[in-house]
Amino acid sequence: MEVIMKPKIERASLFFIFITVLIDVIGLGIIVPVVPSLIMELTGENISNAAEFGGLLMFIYAGTQFIFAPIIGALSDRFGRRPLLLSSLLAYGLNYLLLAWAPTLSWLFLARFLSGITGATMTTASAYIADISTPEKKAQNFGLLGAAFGLGFIIGPVLGGLLGEYGARVPFIAAAILSIVNVTYGYFVLPESLPVDQRRLFEWHRANPLGAIKQIKKLSTVSGLFLVLFILYLSHHATQSTWTYFTMFKFDWDEAMVGLSLGVVGICVAVVQGGLTRIVIPKIGTHMAVYFGIVAYVIGFIGFAFATNGVWMLVMVLPYSLGGFAGPSLQSIVSNQVPSNMQGELQGVITSILSFAAIIGPPLMTQSFSFFSTSDGFYFPGAPFLIGALLSLLALILAGYTLPKPSLSYNSQEERLAKVE
Repeated sequence: MEVIMKPKIERASLFFIFITVLIDVIGLGIIVPVVPSLIMELTGENISNAAEFGGLLMFIYAGTQFIFAPIIGALSDRFGRRPLLLSSLLAYGLNYLLLAWAPTLSWLFLARFLSGITGATMTTASAYIADISTPEKKAQNFGLLGAAFGLGFIIGPVLGGLLGEYGARVPFIAAAILSIVNVTYGYFVLPESLPVDQRRLFEWHRANPLGAIKQIKKLSTVSGLFLVLFILYLSHHATQSTWTYFTMFKFDWDEAMVGLSLGVVGICVAVVQGGLTRIVIPKIGTHMAVYFGIVAYVIGFIGFAFATNGVWMLVMVLPYSLGGFAGPSLQSIVSNQVPSNMQGELQGVITSILSFAAIIGPPLMTQSFSFFSTSDGFYFPGAPFLIGALLSLLALILAGYTLPKPSLSYNSQEERLAKVE
C-alpha cells in the first residue's frame, strides 16, 4: 500500500528528492574530470596506468556499498527514510573533505571505502519515491532520479573541469560544501514518507546482500529481473569508468573539455529521463520501454567504440541517452511487486546489484582500455564500449524471458505480504 499524499505535498516531496539527488550528483560530477590528474599527481604514472588505479578506487567504493546497501535499506524500513538520507549526505560531505586533503594514494582508497559504507543516497531516495508514488507513476517518478543524474552531470563536470584549472583538489572542497548545504536544506524541509505503522523490524539475517535477495526472491515475479539489472548495470561501466580516460587518450581532451562533454551527456539524459519518460512510457508501457531502451544502449555503445573523432563521440550520445527508458521501467516493474514495508529492502538489493556490477565493471573496463590502448598487438581503445554493447544484447535476450506479464501484479499489500511470508 503506497503512502497517499495530497497532490501538492507529493509534488513538494518529489521536488525535494529531485533537488537532493541533483546536488549530490553535482558533488560527484565535480570530481570526475580531476580524478585522473589527482591520481597522476600522487603516483607519477601516465594516463593509461592512472586508469588502473581509478578502476581500483571504484572497486573499493562498490565493494563496501554492495555489503552495506541492504543494511541501510533495512534500517530505512525500520526507522524511516529521512534520518538515513540526511546522515548519508552528511557523511558524503565529510568524505569529500578527506579526499581534498589526501596526502597519498592510500588516503584516496580510505576515503572511497568510507563513502561506500555510508553511500545510501540512492537507496533511500528510491525507497522514498516508491513510498509516495502510485504504481502507474513509479516509472515516471523513478525517471526523475535519472533526470537529476543528468542535470547533475551537466553542472558537476563542467564546474569540476573549470575548478580543476585551479588545482586538482579544489573541486573536492566545492563538493563538500554542496553536500553540507544539501543536509541543511533537507533537515528543514524533508518530510518522512514511511508511516510508523508501515515499518518493520530490523533483522540481521535479512540485512545483507544474500539474505535480502533470498527474501525478495520469494516474490517469483521479480527474481529473474535481478540478473537483467546486473548485466545492464555492468554494461554502463563502459561509459562511466572509461569516458574520461578514453577521450583524453584518443582525442587529447583536457579536463575542461571532458567536463563539457559530460555536460552534453547530462543534458540528453535529463531530457530523456526527466521529460520523455513521462510522455512516452504511459503510451508504450513499461515493458516496451525496457526493450527500446536496451536497443538504444547497444547502438550508442557501438557508436562510441568506433568513434574516430570527438564530434562523432558526442553525436552518439543521443542514441545512448535514449537507453534511459530501460532503467526506470525495470525499477518500476520490480517495485510494483513489493509491499511498502519492503521497499527499502528492495532498493537496498538493487543498490547491491548495482554495486556488485561496479565491483566487476571498473576493473574490467579500465583494464581492457589500458590493455588495448598500449598493446603491441591488437590496438583498439574502444574495446570497453564494444564489451558494453555485447552485455546489453545479453540483457535484451534475458529480458525477453524474464519480464512478467504486464497484467501480473498483486491486488493488495496483504496478498504480497502473504506471498513473502
